[in-house]
Amino acid sequence: MGAIHEIVFDCDKPAELAAFWAELLDGYQVRPAPVAGDAISAALGLEIEEPAIVVIDGNGPSISFQNVDGQRPDNNRVHFDVQVTDRASTVERLKEAGASLDRVLPTYTVMRDPEGNQFCLYDRPAEAARVAA
Repeated sequence: MGAIHEIVFDCDKPAELAAFWAELLDGYQVRPAPVAGDAISAALGLEIEEPAIVVIDGNGPSISFQNVDGQRPDNNRVHFDVQVTDRASTVERLKEAGASLDRVLPTYTVMRDPEGNQFCLYDRPAEAARVAA
């Protein structure tokens, strides 16, 4: 079985939308941007613009707001990222239940539910998989 890892919003302005939802949801706050990414950008002489991904954390699943250039019209603007212990067998089980496979990438698999809504399967970290078993 899987566990919700994140709820993901595709959006135009991740920082603004993240701030909105963090204000709306009790106990949620914007996750600090990784300092390493800022340091690398600065070292390369790159201007640090609005981040492409902003995450809020709280008492439920993390919520990620991501700017996706060149969005395809068939993408959901909101989807679940689900962690599973065995991605390959979960894909087969979900296909038998009516889901369809969109694409497989090294770190995640994009699928669609029986009505065509996208969701992503991620490998559960080994430690979390042992606790869930």
